[in-house]
Amino acid sequence: MATTNAQIYQQSQMPIPMPTPSLNPNINSAPTPGPNAMSVYEDCQSPLDTSVSGMYPGDRGSRVVSQPAPLLDQSHLRPGNQANLLSHDRTIELYRENAKKTNDPELIFEFSAFMIDAAKAMIPPEQEKDTNPSPALIKQMEKREEIIKEATSLLKRLADRGFPDAQYFLADCYANGIGTARGKQDFDRAFPLFILAAKHGHPDACYRAGTCCEHGWGCRRDSAKAVSFYKKAAVGLHPGAMYRLGTAELNGALGFPRRPKEGVKWLKRSAEHATEEFPHALHELALLHERGIENVVFVDNDYAAELLAQSAELGYAPSAFKLGECYEYGKMGCPVDPALSIHYYNISAQQDHKDACFALTAWYLVGSPGVLPQSDTEAYLWAKKAAELGLAKAQYAVGYFTETGIGIEANPQAALTWYKQAAEGGDKRAAKRLATGSRSSALDRRLEMEALKEEKRLGAANLAQRSGSGSGASGKDGKDGCLIM
Repeated sequence: MATTNAQIYQQSQMPIPMPTPSLNPNINSAPTPGPNAMSVYEDCQSPLDTSVSGMYPGDRGSRVVSQPAPLLDQSHLRPGNQANLLSHDRTIELYRENAKKTNDPELIFEFSAFMIDAAKAMIPPEQEKDTNPSPALIKQMEKREEIIKEATSLLKRLADRGFPDAQYFLADCYANGIGTARGKQDFDRAFPLFILAAKHGHPDACYRAGTCCEHGWGCRRDSAKAVSFYKKAAVGLHPGAMYRLGTAELNGALGFPRRPKEGVKWLKRSAEHATEEFPHALHELALLHERGIENVVFVDNDYAAELLAQSAELGYAPSAFKLGECYEYGKMGCPVDPALSIHYYNISAQQDHKDACFALTAWYLVGSPGVLPQSDTEAYLWAKKAAELGLAKAQYAVGYFTETGIGIEANPQAALTWYKQAAEGGDKRAAKRLATGSRSSALDRRLEMEALKEEKRLGAANLAQRSGSGSGASGKDGKDGCLIM
């Protein structure tokens, strides 16, 4: 009798959960056995080192800081936080040995999916872009390719024998440039596999086949076929498919006439089944209830805020950012609450939402008593992150910080580079600064610094007063109107 997956992990003594077929969040369905047991495994390569070195933050006071600190980071409390110190070697080898002994396609599929996930984690994203890799990194890349080759070979055999989860997973690999020439997306190979899995009623495959038909990925554009696949996925309660049908009905796309009532129905169905991968319907419904649609959607700010909160808790950055604004300024019936504002901005900023990053810059400039300490350094770092994401007003702010020495050593020459980027992005203040800034005197900059400090002081006092009175919609705190924000 074949060893179970649980026994594999007990043998490897790795305190991590059972691996599931999850190349990316698009894969939501559990694997289902094919109609007949099959043996597809052939002898594999020697054990491969897939360990990943952990990265731990050091003391911010003892090193050069280049990234903003995460807010309220409790990652050290997570169970199994030392798991990244353990190698996948033993687990992969035990999986491999077990797969050789079994005819169970589900176990072989899980092994293949685990290898793909392990391969993805082998090399940090920043090293992927290294134009001059070290010999050690080259060796690691070669090992990763061997793992991917072994995994995709197994997936191909399962797919050829009609195993729908393998068909979908392999298609998703090709669509994401895994197991393809030079790591490029290959929809010519992915689309036929999506179709095969869709014929088995695989909801994710139906949805992905619909997106291919809509955009012409691996096939010619065909709105009618796209709608057909979306509807088939919707029968399987796929939230992404229901959301796309809803937006199409709302906007008159994909061959639909504009039918807001039908569109809202689809959005509500999608919202009922929202996931971390597909929270979009919650956000869209919130926006609709904020402004309303005559005879279709009534204005209800409380319900809109509730929908945004649900979406934000699923990690949707636009919803979290909007809630951050609501709790900062008292919009949509929300009370002014610095703690909640910062909380939601942080959720969004951690996903590289550029406006949320810049919103945290503003909060760090003024601070919030009992919630967030004032910090010029963190203000600069969050502005720099937003600037690197392409936000013109953040580029101007970084230029100003760099010119005047806020959170970083003053460097007027380096500031010019940021001003140029901001001006190219359409920031009028940056263009003006470039025209006059080079002639600014030390006295001018000192006066500006004093004015900024006064703005920050008044802003913090004003915010405290607003928080105490519970009034927010009518006022502006000291961050608005600031000469750098």
